[in-house]
Amino acid sequence: LDRLAEDLALLDREIAQDAIDDSAVNRLMTITGVNLAVAAGIMAAIGDISRFNSPQKLVSYFGLNPRVRQSGLGVAHHGRISKIGRSHARAMLVEAAWAAAKAPGPLHAFFVRIRARRGHQIAAVAVARKLTVLCWHLLTKGEDYLWARPALVAIKTRAMQLLAGHLQQKGSRRGPAYAYNIKALRDREMLIAAQAEQSYER
Repeated sequence: LDRLAEDLALLDREIAQDAIDDSAVNRLMTITGVNLAVAAGIMAAIGDISRFNSPQKLVSYFGLNPRVRQSGLGVAHHGRISKIGRSHARAMLVEAAWAAAKAPGPLHAFFVRIRARRGHQIAAVAVARKLTVLCWHLLTKGEDYLWARPALVAIKTRAMQLLAGHLQQKGSRRGPAYAYNIKALRDREMLIAAQAEQSYER
């Protein structure tokens, strides 16, 4: 068990070291609910985003598109997700969806709306699908998440740096991640996220 723990720790460090200068991984980490493990896992599965000429292609690649049953010219019936494609990345996206659903913001509002009609599990998968579409747009356009919380992104980035072996910052050398310790700043960012959620609901 000790050897396994050492191997896992070494793997985590290697992932962090590779991700530090990876603009795509850092961009995905601006999304609420997406941490280093999820961002790196998604990018490992995607590779070059230009392989997918639409967000729907990426959704299908991860097997998050609903199955469609149709007989002849009859009405199409949409069922459970296909689960075809990259199962590990799909599981990571669903994990990120649950995290995003717990935080204030548009993704939480979307989760609540779907949950009211279809239940928790289907709502989480719907958020995972929306996250996939969001990832495609951010990576294709080279933009960060519009409703990113800067202090939270900074703390994610700092955690990645520490995991990669960077030294702790002390005293006057405190970096942007220290802002997350300031309650007033956290509260202000949460308020902005809540306002974005209300706008989405309207």
